[in-house]
Amino acid sequence: MKKILLVVALLSGGLMFTTASAQIQISLRANIGEQPVWGPVGYDHVEYYYMPDIDAYYYVPTRQYIYLERGRWRFATALPRRYSSYNVYTSYKVVVNERQPYRNAENYRTMYSPYKGRNNQPIIRNSQESKYFEVKDHPEHSKWKKGNDDHNRKGDRNNRRD
Repeated sequence: MKKILLVVALLSGGLMFTTASAQIQISLRANIGEQPVWGPVGYDHVEYYYMPDIDAYYYVPTRQYIYLERGRWRFATALPRRYSSYNVYTSYKVVVNERQPYRNAENYRTMYSPYKGRNNQPIIRNSQESKYFEVKDHPEHSKWKKGNDDHNRKGDRNNRRD
């Protein structure tokens, strides 16, 4: 009986460890290829960008802007006309990897108000780091794609030989 209890305890403990490990891997998954070229360099994973100049957010997975309109948060693929003079390439963006950061907007407004008006942030489009070449609109994307296609073809050939 003791052996059975010990085996059950070990198996259930192993399952819990595997589940926790999988959750950590998912949350740290790199999404460099999904980030827009106007995003700041230095981040392998980004959920949201907060833009202090206009007090708005950009959600990377769905490529949507989130901004206040008449007291409600709106989700759209483009910014409204009132932000027509805002330039995502030159403005400062803060990476936020938190669920629904706009629900804690007052905290972000206060914390990042000193970044309003800054325009010296390096962006992905201008980066020469090869890890950003997988970003579709990056100027070096075609070189990265060709290199990966060549690598995949070699891998296919190797697999056929087996």
